[in-house]
Amino acid sequence: MKISRLVSLLLILLLTALVLTVLAGYDVVALPAALPMTARWLFLVALAVYASQRRSLTFWIVVSMFVGAEFGHDFPAMAQNMKVLSDVFLRLVKTIIAPLVFATLVVGIAGHADLKQVGKMGLKALVYFEVVTTFALFIGLAAINLSKAGVGVSQVGMEAEKLEPVKQTTADIILHIFPENIAKSVAEGQVLQVVVFAIIFAIGLAMVHGRHRRPMLEFAESLSEVMFKFTNVVMFFAPIGVGGAMAYTVGKMGFAPLQNAFYLLLTLYAALIAFILLVLLPIALIARIPVKRFVQAIAEPVSIAFATTSSEAALPRAMEAMEGLGVPRRIVAFVMPTGYSFNLDGTTLYLSLAAVFVAQAAGIDLSFGQQLVMVFTLMLTSKGVAGVPRASLVILLATVASFNLPAWPVFIILGIDAIMDMARTAVNVTGNCLATAVIARWEGEFVDNYVAPSLTDLAESDSTVAQHSH
Repeated sequence: MKISRLVSLLLILLLTALVLTVLAGYDVVALPAALPMTARWLFLVALAVYASQRRSLTFWIVVSMFVGAEFGHDFPAMAQNMKVLSDVFLRLVKTIIAPLVFATLVVGIAGHADLKQVGKMGLKALVYFEVVTTFALFIGLAAINLSKAGVGVSQVGMEAEKLEPVKQTTADIILHIFPENIAKSVAEGQVLQVVVFAIIFAIGLAMVHGRHRRPMLEFAESLSEVMFKFTNVVMFFAPIGVGGAMAYTVGKMGFAPLQNAFYLLLTLYAALIAFILLVLLPIALIARIPVKRFVQAIAEPVSIAFATTSSEAALPRAMEAMEGLGVPRRIVAFVMPTGYSFNLDGTTLYLSLAAVFVAQAAGIDLSFGQQLVMVFTLMLTSKGVAGVPRASLVILLATVASFNLPAWPVFIILGIDAIMDMARTAVNVTGNCLATAVIARWEGEFVDNYVAPSLTDLAESDSTVAQHSH
C-alpha cells in the first residue's frame, strides 16, 4: 500500500474514532458501547502499519505511546501489570550512565589537552560556553516554575512509589559530592560522584606524558563510542518501555498526566524561543555577527538536527556553513567539537525543565537551592552526549534517582521526548554555530565580507596546482 493511501486511511480512521467517541461521550445518539473503542483500535492498527513503512524509531515511540494510553484506558486492570516493561527499560538505561559519563568527560577534558597550545582562544571559548549555558539553565528554571507544568498530576495509586527527599545538612551535601569508592558510586548510581571522579581523572590524564596519555585516551574514546552504540541498542526497546509505562500510568491515573506532558512541551518550546531571543540574538548583535547571513548559513544544519534529533548528524554541514560565513577553519575545528561537549544550550535548558517537572509531578517541593544543585549536576553529567538521540533522557533518569525522586514521572516525559528532542537539538546546533562566530570575532579573525569559493573556482584552483606540480 502506498504511503499516501496509508495517510489518507489514517486521517479517515482518526476522524471516525473522534466523532464516535464524542457522540458516545455526550449521548447524542445511541451507539453500541464497543463501537468507539473499535474505531480507535482500528486507527492504532493503521498507525502501526504506517510506522512499519516509515521504519523510524521516533515514530514507533509515538505509536507505542498512543497504544499504551488506549490500552490503559480500555483495560486498566491488565494495564497495571505492564509496569514490568518500563522497569526493564529503566534498568537497561541505568547501566549506561556511569561508563557513558566517565568516557565522555575524560575525552572532553583530556582530549583537549591542546588547550595550552590554543591558549587564550581555549579559555575564551570555555568562559563563553559556561556563561551561555548558565543563562539557559536559569531560563529553564524560570519557565518551569512559572508554568508549573508538573503540578496537579494525580497521585492516586502512586503513594507507594512516592519518595520524600532525604534531610541533609550542608556538610552532608558537600561530602556526598565526593566519592570514597568509585565502584560503590557506580553501583549506587551516584552520578555526581562519578562526574567528580571523571573530572579529576581527566585532569590527571591531561598532565601525564603523551606516551602514557594516548592509550588511556584511546580507551576512553573507544568506550564512549561503544556506550553510544549501547545506548542506540537500548533505545530499540524504548517503544516497548514507553508503551508499558503509558499503559500503567493511564491505567492508574487516567489521562491527567498526558495533559501535564502537553503543558511541559509548550513550556519547553516557549523557553527555547525566549532563550534564542533574549540570549543568543543579543550576543549576535553585541558581537556584530551579520544576523541575516548567519540565519541563512545555519538553516540547513539546524533543519538536519531538528529532523534527525542528532547534533552529530548536522556537524559536518554546520562546520562548512561557518567557514562559508567567514570563520577561519582552525577556529571552527576547535570551537565546534568542543562546544558539542561543553555548550549544550538546548539540552541544559531541557534538563532543568524536566528535572523540576519530575519533582512537581511527584508532589515534592524543592527549594531554589535544591533545584540549582540538581540542575547543576545535570549540566555536568550532560557533557558530551548531545550527539546521541534521547541520551539526555539517560542522564535525567540517573540524576533523578540519585536525588531520591521517583522515576515514574520521567515516563510521562518519555512519551513526548522525541518532539522535545527535535527542538533542543536544533538549539544546540544554533548555539554552537553562534559560538564559533563569536569566538572568531573575539579573536579578531571574523571575515565580514567573506565570499565562499564556488565549485568553478575550486576546480580552477585544482587545475592550477596540478599544472605547477608538473
